[in-house]
Amino acid sequence: MEKMDLNLIGHLEELRKRLIITLATFVVFFLIAFYYIRDLYEWFIQDFPIKLAVLGPSDILWVYLLLSSVVALAGTIPVAAYQIWLFVRPALHEHERKVTLAYIPALFILFILGICMGYFLIFPIVLDFLLSLSGDMFMEFFTVEKYFRFMISMTLPFGFLFELPVVIMFLTSIGVLNPYRLQKTRKYAYFFLIVTSVLITPPDFLSDVLVIVPLLLLYECSVVLSKVVYRRRKGDGGTGTVSQ
Repeated sequence: MEKMDLNLIGHLEELRKRLIITLATFVVFFLIAFYYIRDLYEWFIQDFPIKLAVLGPSDILWVYLLLSSVVALAGTIPVAAYQIWLFVRPALHEHERKVTLAYIPALFILFILGICMGYFLIFPIVLDFLLSLSGDMFMEFFTVEKYFRFMISMTLPFGFLFELPVVIMFLTSIGVLNPYRLQKTRKYAYFFLIVTSVLITPPDFLSDVLVIVPLLLLYECSVVLSKVVYRRRKGDGGTGTVSQ
């Protein structure tokens, strides 16, 4: 019993260390982004034809914190993934360590690809569509907070959702998931993804469709990649089995 307590304390100390390193990385990236916030702001609004307004001093600080946090989050992802890998590494076999370590750069790349897709493809389509609905009926007036809140809601979720294939591949490689289980739970996964899409997007049909379709495709790609990892793991004589 005493040995179990010591092991638990050791795991908690290790987890605390990993969390501190991750948090410190976020703070460093946050401060760097905050220092260059004016350049970031000008880059984000360079193609927007309408000058943004603020309704109070707090809106200015809100934008500073929001943009700095998004940049810090993107920069922290590979470090956080590496810290997670270091934490679970003792429980992995040698070949599992090598395979799972390769997923870390993929997490960062897919996050950036998801952000780019949301910002350069989905966001302009939805924004232009919504603006076209106003026609000559309304005077277009945008506050900084409303504009960036809308932009983040159409871009940041794609960064996280694009990491779904890598997460499923990682869980397959360590024996937590397998493609057969993913196929059996497909309808529940579809329901969850559709509900998630509706919740994270603005309340219009076009936004929902533009998010739901890529999500379902990502899930199917994840199933295919899971099959590849599962067969390779079986071929390599990977230890541990998962019930189908």
